[in-house]
Amino acid sequence: MTPRDAPSGATSGDAPVDETPHPTSGLNDVVHQKARLGILAVLAETERADFTYLKSMLELTDGNLGRHIEVLAGSGLVHVEKGYAGKRPRTWVTITRAGRHALAEEMAAIRELLRRFEGSEPPTP
Repeated sequence: MTPRDAPSGATSGDAPVDETPHPTSGLNDVVHQKARLGILAVLAETERADFTYLKSMLELTDGNLGRHIEVLAGSGLVHVEKGYAGKRPRTWVTITRAGRHALAEEMAAIRELLRRFEGSEPPTP
């Protein structure tokens, strides 16, 4: 039985129990959602993006993107600025320092999860 197959509270033979939290405990529910992770990743690459660009890059609807941006802004992970480009209204989104930090922590948790997963034996059927 591999650690992935082990029932809750089980140990693998006489091996000492690893008391460190599982990497999934480091996943942030606000950041980990696919669209929000995508928004933060794009903003980390571009610094600032307008609503139309994010919508196109992430293939989201206006309403879906708007709601995810609201959640991220409400958590202080992005800053939203509304204005005009000529006579057209525009919305720009910028990642905050807290957003960069949350994204970095999320990526670290994912890397650790991958490291553990790749280091384990595949489950037997």
